[in-house]
Amino acid sequence: MNLPDKVDVVGTGISATSYAEVLEVLDHPPTGPAARTIAFCNVHSVIEARDDDELRVALQTCDLATPDGMPLVWALRRLGVPDQQRVYGPDLMEYALPHGVPRGWTHYFYGSTPETLQRLTAAAERMAPGINVVGTHSPPFRPLTDDELDAVVADIDASGAQLVWVGLGMPKQEKFIHQVRDRLPGRTLLAVGAAFAMHAGDLAQAPDWIQKRGLEWAYRLVQEPGRLWRRYAQTNPRFVLLMARQLLRRGFGRAGRTPTRRGPA
Repeated sequence: MNLPDKVDVVGTGISATSYAEVLEVLDHPPTGPAARTIAFCNVHSVIEARDDDELRVALQTCDLATPDGMPLVWALRRLGVPDQQRVYGPDLMEYALPHGVPRGWTHYFYGSTPETLQRLTAAAERMAPGINVVGTHSPPFRPLTDDELDAVVADIDASGAQLVWVGLGMPKQEKFIHQVRDRLPGRTLLAVGAAFAMHAGDLAQAPDWIQKRGLEWAYRLVQEPGRLWRRYAQTNPRFVLLMARQLLRRGFGRAGRTPTRRGPA
């Protein structure tokens, strides 16, 4: 099947897609020599990708890079996708788990702590009665050795998982799915960030009215000020300036809705 177009947003291709379209992609397992990879992008990820070559390559080679944050939704609307909606990792996971039960999907959860994975698995069973979680793994909070990476890939492969949900935080999770994609053909790897903590009950989701107004960053900042204040202080103003520059160029006819890639899933 064909993949949704990507539109350049301050240097990263973001997929002009929807929840329904992502679910349709998941309905068709990848048949190529590598896994399918899906990232859920926000201001932090597209700005970090400008400075981190490894992250930039990981995002640009993702089969889908959805607009996870409202500023990217607004950017796509201004760049020629007027009906673009948010495609948020935690919500996509909540839709996909029950969607996959009658289809016999098998799932693997990779990331976070053993305790969070236990709570996440229990939450997944409540969201999607009959779900088949065939494996979980909590990696160490440091780079994996080659032997450890080989063992993880072997465990995922042996599990028979079709969907591998990765919750390591950005940019570790995007780099991980890029690193292992060629070793896990036939799978779909989804870098869903805080979805593990949210569904496990470790982190509260912002109310819908806050999310729709693009203020989730402020809600998260109140929850985790020590970790997030520097990130938001650095990335948010930079995104605004870069986006304004891109829109100004578009106004002069030098940019617009330019798909960066479209190809088979």
